[in-house]
Amino acid sequence: MPGNDPGREAALFLQLVLGLQQAAMVALGKLMNPVSGKIERNLDAARNTIDTLAAIESRTRGNLEADEQRVLTQVLTDLRMNYLDESRK
Repeated sequence: MPGNDPGREAALFLQLVLGLQQAAMVALGKLMNPVSGKIERNLDAARNTIDTLAAIESRTRGNLEADEQRVLTQVLTDLRMNYLDESRK
């Protein structure tokens, strides 16, 4: 594999974060499950995905570009708020 391409790495990182966000939103019942075609809630799975993103945030602190950090922080804030909303139902 060729050397590091910062632009490609940034795109792959954002793709990872947004993919995990989508998985969490499906688990929260906010998006249709693309496999089953149904709205399904699994708060344990959502919590695990949110915790995974929080671990990524913790482990990458100080190593992200400003836009990467902003997206990660926004995704976590949004997911945490949606999780609280769903857990109160």
